[in-house]
Amino acid sequence: MKLIILDRDGVINQDSDAYIKTVEEWIPIPGSIEAIARLSQAGWTVAVATNQSGIARGYYSLATLDAMHARLRERVAEEGGEVGLIVYCPHGPDEGCDCRKPKAGMLHTIARHYGVALPGLWFVGDSRSDLAAAVTVNAQPILVKTGKGTQTAVGTLPPGTLQFDDLAAVARALLNSNTAP
Repeated sequence: MKLIILDRDGVINQDSDAYIKTVEEWIPIPGSIEAIARLSQAGWTVAVATNQSGIARGYYSLATLDAMHARLRERVAEEGGEVGLIVYCPHGPDEGCDCRKPKAGMLHTIARHYGVALPGLWFVGDSRSDLAAAVTVNAQPILVKTGKGTQTAVGTLPPGTLQFDDLAAVARALLNSNTAP
């Protein structure tokens, strides 16, 4: 199985320090939907692992989050692809859960669901917590320079971190070269 795991906000859709609270605020980054569809069409399973503390903070409901994810699936389907498992952490940063990145609980959930090992799998994110979660499970940390990615790229990154301009560039690399895991 060819599996890639993506963070959501800042990788697939625009991010906001004020949180993405409605389906209307969920705006795909140009090229991201098409990138997911191209990967899917090429036999990749695309899973998503996303921190969603806005739920714990009361900014939006689980129903709203589900509607955002339904919209993501719908948009990718319109391009001829599909999104696999979407897992999220609804907890706040101080709740001490095992799922909130930089912890790797969501990555383990995805691995169990698909029956795969995490070492070497590509995990694409835009933040230090995304990269740290990848490193924790020996996945390949991938930094995109969308969302918080440009800020994250400043300073020291985990050894072996690959950097791309955006998710479309990640898809091109996987589909057009031998960079794939």
